[in-house]
Amino acid sequence: MTLTPDLAALGDEKFVSLTTFRKSGKPVPTTVWVGRDGDTLVVTTPSGSGKVKRLRNDQRIELRPSTRRGDVDDSATPVAGVAEVVEGAAAMDRLHAVLGDKYGLEYKLVMRLEKLLKRGNRSRVMLRIRPADHAA
Repeated sequence: MTLTPDLAALGDEKFVSLTTFRKSGKPVPTTVWVGRDGDTLVVTTPSGSGKVKRLRNDQRIELRPSTRRGDVDDSATPVAGVAEVVEGAAAMDRLHAVLGDKYGLEYKLVMRLEKLLKRGNRSRVMLRIRPADHAA
């Protein structure tokens, strides 16, 4: 399995809007950092986030290029995919390597600041994103 060209291109974006879906089908977009890890894209999120809850119910996602503030060009076509929640030290080590290489000091500072502030449950998970026709 390989990433589709449109999904692979999103791995080069600085930020993407990741849309997950509620049980009702209502879309919920969130701006995230994204990295390419071989034949998948990876994203990080707190383990207790709404994204994780929604993905445990429905793995479908959509991605579109986004600004840091979450602005998405209305002409940007959503790219469908599926996301798997991956937990554990090995997954997080890999994720930190991928996102650390891409975002450098910015990523490291944000992760360190988050640990210092420790607001609620801040343990993180990796979301592994594949083409929609390759469910995890």
